[in-house]
Amino acid sequence: MKLTCKDRDFLERLKALLQVKELSIDLKEDGYKRFVLRQNYGDKVEKEFHMSRQGVRWRFHRILNEAYVASYETIFWLESNFGTELRQMAMEIAKERVELRKKAQNIEFFDDSRRENAPSEPKLGPTQLTRELPSQNFVNVDR
Repeated sequence: MKLTCKDRDFLERLKALLQVKELSIDLKEDGYKRFVLRQNYGDKVEKEFHMSRQGVRWRFHRILNEAYVASYETIFWLESNFGTELRQMAMEIAKERVELRKKAQNIEFFDDSRRENAPSEPKLGPTQLTRELPSQNFVNVDR
């Protein structure tokens, strides 16, 4: 699962609130282990995240309990079958991709594919037609 820009913004806000001890993350073990977000009540959470408390809980669950844990499940399965010899190479590839993504975000993109009218082409106004209407080409057969 890929993370979106909204996920990134959420994680940045979450990190800031965790650092100032406004929120905490615990492991809940009641037959089904999972991460839970603590101290996520009150208007402050809604203001900080710009979403409802239920939205905060949903995004937290999706990112931490689904995406993050699923990533480790995949790594666990791969390393169980192929060993840990590939781990260092995979980390190098991942770091390179992160660096490339950061560079791509800093580059300005210009829209060179935009079509421009050539100076010889007439520019059509809103009242000019681009083709004749079918009624103008109609030949009356009843003569």
